[in-house]
Amino acid sequence: MVKRYLLLAGGIGAAKFIEGLMNIVDQEKLDIIVNTGDDIELFGLQICPDLDIITYTLANIVDKNKGWGFSDDTFNCLSSLKGYYNIGWFNLGDNDLATHIYRTDQYRRGFNKTEITKKICKKLGVTANLIPMCNEQVETIITIPKKKVHFEEYYIKYKFKPEILGVNFQGINNAKPSNSILRLIKSAAKIIICPSNPIVSIGTILSVQGIKDALTKVKEKVYGISPIVGGKAIKGPTEKFLRFYNVDSSCVGVAKHYKSFLGHFIIDKRDSKLKTKIEKLGIKTYCYDIVMKNLEKKKDLAQFLIKI
Repeated sequence: MVKRYLLLAGGIGAAKFIEGLMNIVDQEKLDIIVNTGDDIELFGLQICPDLDIITYTLANIVDKNKGWGFSDDTFNCLSSLKGYYNIGWFNLGDNDLATHIYRTDQYRRGFNKTEITKKICKKLGVTANLIPMCNEQVETIITIPKKKVHFEEYYIKYKFKPEILGVNFQGINNAKPSNSILRLIKSAAKIIICPSNPIVSIGTILSVQGIKDALTKVKEKVYGISPIVGGKAIKGPTEKFLRFYNVDSSCVGVAKHYKSFLGHFIIDKRDSKLKTKIEKLGIKTYCYDIVMKNLEKKKDLAQFLIKI
């Protein structure tokens, strides 16, 4: 039987690891459950930021400087749209907009998110099996002083500066995993928790009915990569969300947060002094260079994880 690897992924942090992994393992052997809690409707279009980042990465067309969108994209349509809409904080390139127009059209034709994702992947030459965490609409709403905003607005417009007063995964109670997700959790050779935000990327996936319980039953084959190095997030507002959930901003804090389903944890070698603390939680812990500064570092980390 061919070994298959199952990944739980958010956006940019996961994409970095996946770029390394796709140079080590054939895409056809990858099943990737992607967070869709960041999904948002703008300009009348259905936009799935994390799904698109992972798709474009696997298609080798992502803008590697920005970490999202198409490489060398233009922004002519967006310039005109801003004359009609007061949404100057959100950037979408012309090629990126084509994806959202196609996705929205397919929704109107009656296809669900999983089916549409497969169609987009096929058209872009992606052979990995990308799976939205659910077909139902889930939106992450952040309460900040005086208002509530979508996670994308909090991240991009407000640059995650306001204090977090609340986090609501709107629609999560109706969210169900597609039939294949629970089956893939059982059959995967290894399950990899990508170095994404434990609260609003991985945490959103885990909140979908049945997924966390299924992982708990196979924790001996669940491997996580710490998104925290030296007490700091590698990228984004991870620390802020961890603090709001009373999770220590450290690899130990993340390990405790994942304890119920995590069998193995890769932390950065700079945090090696914390290895014993994590192992006392019953989690096998490995130290490696997990800061993926370039393609070689991404490939090295992927190769290390596959071999252990």
